[in-house]
Amino acid sequence: MAKNLCSTDRHNALKNLSGWKEAEDGKSLTKTYTFSSFPQAFAFMTHVALYAEKENHHPEWTNVYNKVHVILTTHASGGVSAKDIALALQMDEAAFAFLNPCTLDQSDLVF
Repeated sequence: MAKNLCSTDRHNALKNLSGWKEAEDGKSLTKTYTFSSFPQAFAFMTHVALYAEKENHHPEWTNVYNKVHVILTTHASGGVSAKDIALALQMDEAAFAFLNPCTLDQSDLVF
């Protein structure tokens, strides 16, 4: 079973995650992605779903038109684990690719 990250480790991980917020109880991370269209949002979700299935770690998420709201938590341990951080990083990389298909340098972008 995955082990929950301590408060310090969660806060350090969040420094490397753009736009992710920690729930007040420290048991989940949230973020809302905004895309240019429903098909782009859905394509993002499909891409992430393949990764999530491979890793056997699935997000809680909703999609309304061009927005995808995500909650990450590790249900088996009842909190945030390294699996959630890895999935958040994967989601950010996927979102970057969908939102900036011709940009290679990510250093100045915030999403």
